[in-house]
Amino acid sequence: MDTETLKLVINEQRDEIEKKFGEENIIEREIQNLIDAGKTRQVLVVTGVRRCGKSILAHLFLRNFKYAHINFDDERLETLKTAELNKIIGAFYELYGEVNFMIFDEIQNIPKWELFITRLHRSKRVIITGSNSRLLSGELATHLTGRHIDITLFPFSLREFLKFKGLKYDIYLTRDVAKIKNHLKDYLIGGGFPEGGDKEHIRSIYNDIVTKDILLRHNIKFRSAFKEFVRLVVTNFSNEITYSALKNAINVKSVHTTRNYLSMLEEAFLVFRLPKFSFRFRDQIREPKKAYVVDNGIINVLGFRFSENIGRFYENTVFVELKRKQTFNPGLELYYYKDISGHEVDFVIKEGSRVKQLIQVCYDLGSEKTKQREIRALLHASKNLNCKDLLIITEDYEAEEDLEWFGTKRKVRFMPLWKWLLS
Repeated sequence: MDTETLKLVINEQRDEIEKKFGEENIIEREIQNLIDAGKTRQVLVVTGVRRCGKSILAHLFLRNFKYAHINFDDERLETLKTAELNKIIGAFYELYGEVNFMIFDEIQNIPKWELFITRLHRSKRVIITGSNSRLLSGELATHLTGRHIDITLFPFSLREFLKFKGLKYDIYLTRDVAKIKNHLKDYLIGGGFPEGGDKEHIRSIYNDIVTKDILLRHNIKFRSAFKEFVRLVVTNFSNEITYSALKNAINVKSVHTTRNYLSMLEEAFLVFRLPKFSFRFRDQIREPKKAYVVDNGIINVLGFRFSENIGRFYENTVFVELKRKQTFNPGLELYYYKDISGHEVDFVIKEGSRVKQLIQVCYDLGSEKTKQREIRALLHASKNLNCKDLLIITEDYEAEEDLEWFGTKRKVRFMPLWKWLLS
């Protein structure tokens, strides 16, 4: 590819970005508080699900600096070869003169890109983005040990969603709480992709993830079977899944296939697996895991009726928020809990050697029987895991209740989902 063609692509991409910043509602992302990209000498690696705002975030990081940018997720660059990457640097200089910062979007589309970035990092500050969690695997991780900062970006949190919608609120004003709850329903159903919760738009994102980020990248042969597999996993969100059950459901020959398929979904940030808590690592590996989806909007476009599955949508939302919190505190570990008697707690938050918090998600606490079941499970886990911070996330109920259980005193907090998401 010649330099003039590269300059044309780079210029048009820059024009498109400037148009977005000029015409669209671009908000600061919470993750920007983690780092001052202008001061660090390390390579900044931004990964996350397709269309969650990684490219815009990279531009936000460098908005006060002179920088160059290219996005490899462009059909005009499909023929670009590894040996031609240096031409991009030449095109940058011809267009912008001297620049110290460079952004490379979706660079994993170019074979052996790692050596190029490793060499470039010696003289330039670099941000790379990608829709694949294995972006730092192989040579880049080897050559840049200790010289890169990893950031995972998710679709909007509720806080960002309300900011995007222009809602200023006081959680202690009844009228503002009513507005928050109305927006929460839209968020729970439509999700938090920055470009909006329109069903057709989200369906397009889902299809691109499955096709471009998985099927084509991994050259999967049995495409129809794989698409059935993805749909099966997504629609089983918040439930336990096993390799053997998935194998039988889609009629493939080996559990190794379903294990590999699940790994591909995780690499593309579409699905996450939550292990069952155990003090023995071997048991964590063998026990069934639960599956959660990166954004409720994707679940919704696959035909799941929100009104019939509100509790599960609540639970998925809480899980994604906990994953988002891991970005700010990588020391957090997430599990679910289930004992031999069937007492189950949705989320176990562990930090270091200590279980920090137990969270139960229950949309409807209208029944006393339901309430006591949720409390009983929390108290069993509290005793077995030696954890006193017990939380039940609800639709509207908010309280603190002091309980005594087999001679042990415990405090259980109840908090509405909207308030927990904004805290």
